[in-house]
Amino acid sequence: MQSRMDLNLLVALDALLDEGSVTGAAQRLHLSGPAMSRTLGRIRKALGDPVLVRSGRAMVPTPRALAIRAEVRELVRRAETLFSPEEELDLASLAASFTLQADEGTVAFLAGPLLERVAREAPGVTLRFLGEGPRDDYLLRRDTVDLEIGVIGPGQPPETRVEPLLRDRFTSVVRPEHPLAGREEVTPDDWAGAVQLTSTRRGRMSGPIDEVLAGRGLARRLAGTVPTVTASLFIVQETDLMGFAAERLHRRLVDRLGLVRVPIPFELPPLVISLAWHARYDADPAHAWLRRCVKEEVDGILDG
Repeated sequence: MQSRMDLNLLVALDALLDEGSVTGAAQRLHLSGPAMSRTLGRIRKALGDPVLVRSGRAMVPTPRALAIRAEVRELVRRAETLFSPEEELDLASLAASFTLQADEGTVAFLAGPLLERVAREAPGVTLRFLGEGPRDDYLLRRDTVDLEIGVIGPGQPPETRVEPLLRDRFTSVVRPEHPLAGREEVTPDDWAGAVQLTSTRRGRMSGPIDEVLAGRGLARRLAGTVPTVTASLFIVQETDLMGFAAERLHRRLVDRLGLVRVPIPFELPPLVISLAWHARYDADPAHAWLRRCVKEEVDGILDG
């Protein structure tokens, strides 16, 4: 950042890169459209780069803008913390956007209650949910994601904070017409003999279940995999395939689809869902508030 850039321009640049439009940035910062256009002109002159360029009806960031996006956001948030370290968080006037990453089933479970609470407590805050893609443990470091929700494996970077959110376990599910539907007990042979469908973003054809079965001298009949839990459950609803869901996390979705749970006749490792964030936000009041909202909404849903 050149010396000609002041804090106001940094704040405006952060809003422009986040919103991807002059109009959106102007609304966030409570400026007129012409005023924001003039500010964009000053930013372009200071950086020697167009920053945003028109592509059809939309505006897209330049490679330079993409390269400095995370740095700009961090500088703005650090400045906000520096200049108001002792002030109590004012949710009514908080203007911010947070990006959360979670699998599709978790979004279906949590997004509705969380969005309603945030809209009620902090009208100026927006939440952006991203689905899980190929694992990238550095999204938090790059500030692409503010909060990750999911199974957070070992080997995280040292600056990543991880806090358990809930413990769960897998259950198998079928449609009511399935031959195993309604049975209180299922033998390992019958269970392994049912044609099954799994969900995995990487398309893996084996996992902990197969290891447990192998120890019993069994192998399951796997028809294939799909990328998300939600997709698998819709397929199970229309076929005689057996699918899988987290017992607590996906309870409402399983019930809404009218699926029937089939007991798994052996113990599986527990499923631990956690929150993960970058250490830079440990003491950030807004981020701490968001983490608290997530935890309380999860607890409320599970207790309801």
